[in-house]
Amino acid sequence: MLYVLRRAGQAVLVLLLAFTVAYLLLAALPGDGVLARYGSAELGLTPEQLAEISAAYGNDRPLAVRFLDAGAGFLTGDFGYSIQSGAAVADLVAVALPSTLLLAGLGLGVAVFLAVAIAFTATYGEGRWLRRAFRNLPPFFVSLPVFWIGIILIQVFSFQLGLVPLINADPVEALILPVLTLAIPIAAPLAQVLMRSIDEVREQPFVTVVRARGASTSWLLWRNVARNALLPTLTMAGLLFGELVGGAVVTEAVFGRPGLGQLTAQAVANRDTPVLLAVVVITTVTFVIINLLVDLLYPVLDARLRRPATARAAAPRTAASKPAASTPSAPENGALR
Repeated sequence: MLYVLRRAGQAVLVLLLAFTVAYLLLAALPGDGVLARYGSAELGLTPEQLAEISAAYGNDRPLAVRFLDAGAGFLTGDFGYSIQSGAAVADLVAVALPSTLLLAGLGLGVAVFLAVAIAFTATYGEGRWLRRAFRNLPPFFVSLPVFWIGIILIQVFSFQLGLVPLINADPVEALILPVLTLAIPIAAPLAQVLMRSIDEVREQPFVTVVRARGASTSWLLWRNVARNALLPTLTMAGLLFGELVGGAVVTEAVFGRPGLGQLTAQAVANRDTPVLLAVVVITTVTFVIINLLVDLLYPVLDARLRRPATARAAAPRTAASKPAASTPSAPENGALR
């Protein structure tokens, strides 16, 4: 319980810092969204009318007051109103968020599957050439930009082979290429970390002991090696989720999908600060929740982390403090053999 409370407190602190930094940076940006939206000569608004519109958005109040009001609004689910459209930001985000979360979640799932397949094939594959080829895949995937992957997939699978349609595609077909575009660059670092972890775990003494007792390769892989090698991979997956959301923004722009990517691009072009702040905060909340879940999974996967820190620290001292008389004598050792 103390572990959970400590991690939850750290997550809340990160959210507060992220909101503060995002708000101050957006407030310091040059330009005025109200003037960009209503300052056009075609509208014919007077300076007094522009000042009234700006006051309606609270821009005439001190920065500290606006910051506290925005923080209180986010706690209650009130993100303000879009300068560009006048609609409630919460409604705009509620429409765009499910599509982006679906794309990011499927992308992460496919990336984990690809990483596991690449790492296990590179470690236990038949033939040295196959293992070497799969070990060279992650560096190649890392070097590929997200937008370039999307363009190549469209050219090959849609235009050349005609396997995945882009026009009049059903919801499942419309997700295939965007998910692959997200998954390929994310799978590369996951596979690299997993391969390194598998190599380290295979050199541990307990693996040698289990193999000497007659365990098969599949038993070693799934019962011993995989479970111990997953911890660093989980950490990397949690850290890469932020990059996954950023990649979703680019992917949605390449494939013309509605979502946070399209909403963010429009907000940047129109200097719509309330929408940008909402997107930053919601992305941060999602990222922090994912990493919190990863931290809470550690004790589930590693039994050593379930013991208190004092017990883990006292165990070696207890073993070292045993008297020498407790060591078995030569006849006893012979009898044991």
